[in-house]
Amino acid sequence: MLNTAKLLRWYRRHHRALPWRRDGIDPYYVLVSETMLQQTQVATVVPYFGRFIAEFPDLQALANSDEQHVLRLWQGLGYYSRARNLRAAAKQIVERFGGKLPSDLTGLQSLPGIGRYTAGAIASIAFEKRAPILDGNVARVLCRVFRIETDPREPATRAKLWQLAEDVLPTRNIGAFNQAMMELGATICTPRNPDCASCPLRRECRAFAAGVQDRIPVARKTRPTPKHRRWTFCIQRAKDNRWLIEQRPSSGRWAGMWQFATIEAPSQRRPTVQTLHAALAIKAEKIAPIGKLRHALTHRRYEFDVYHCMTSDGANLAADRPRKWIALNDLHRFPLPGPHLKIADLLRFARQSRESYIPTGERALASRLCSDRKLQPMILRKRSNSTPSSIKPSTPPMMKKRRPAP
Repeated sequence: MLNTAKLLRWYRRHHRALPWRRDGIDPYYVLVSETMLQQTQVATVVPYFGRFIAEFPDLQALANSDEQHVLRLWQGLGYYSRARNLRAAAKQIVERFGGKLPSDLTGLQSLPGIGRYTAGAIASIAFEKRAPILDGNVARVLCRVFRIETDPREPATRAKLWQLAEDVLPTRNIGAFNQAMMELGATICTPRNPDCASCPLRRECRAFAAGVQDRIPVARKTRPTPKHRRWTFCIQRAKDNRWLIEQRPSSGRWAGMWQFATIEAPSQRRPTVQTLHAALAIKAEKIAPIGKLRHALTHRRYEFDVYHCMTSDGANLAADRPRKWIALNDLHRFPLPGPHLKIADLLRFARQSRESYIPTGERALASRLCSDRKLQPMILRKRSNSTPSSIKPSTPPMMKKRRPAP
């Protein structure tokens, strides 16, 4: 059905040198890399993989790890349930399988976070088992080669693609074949502007023969994504310049990670000191806006209105979840979700620049603040006839002194 020999020759000549492919095949490396690659591009995964393996070089090390440590290393990669499941899988492999990764699909799929695709990838790549795989890249290649014009995300089409992925498997070099199919989809048979002239399967490709490769697979139907508004309070304690962070619940989005105090925004209006006291039992002297952050996920969007709050209170924290007062320089010890990493960048920048208010429209300043354009400081500079004096180190970095009136 496919020219397997030609595909494998192409793969041996053109495959990317990725860290989990070096020095032979290590099943643990395959497990970690395939987990990281779920819904994430290779270029993003490579540096995370290196840091993760340096910290947890084998299954035993990962099984013995602290979840907060694992989450901190995963910080910024997203889909954090993958990190928790990977650690849980390592513990089960040690406890149930004597520290050796199972090689069969049934054993692999019994582990947390390992579904049909990941099990097939591990079984075929690490153990040369006859197991099909079907990720986005492979599905796109199959859709074009066999000119499948129905939506690959529909259950019936998905089932057909899984069957094709199994039917095209060769009798040997199965791991290399599956990797070649993924590599082909990632580098040649790309979603837009596929490089058909360089494709080793061009002669078999029915979509190419009909000139419809740019229309296959069919585009996903766009669906409106709901927007969730949040108020985030960067609460600074006056006596020691420490900041309040809280731990998220143990289940749900960003489970177990830490964040600046955040609540659901019930309306478009700004929060008040009474709002803060009702939510966190902390008396703030003032609440000042410092920025707006937009964060998009696959099926939802978030908009964070970020505020700075100064307090002399804070001795008795609300006990509904773990909370800590920490120095800004100690934030690296805690795993933070992506939006709160950017909020921390905002605070660090304000401290370094000794400037609290960032005028709307100063794009150069915004780009210095954070390379991610989703972080958009939107605070108007306070106008005054007098020039603010320099801020002393003990002065809260988000507040400016004013000269006394003459």
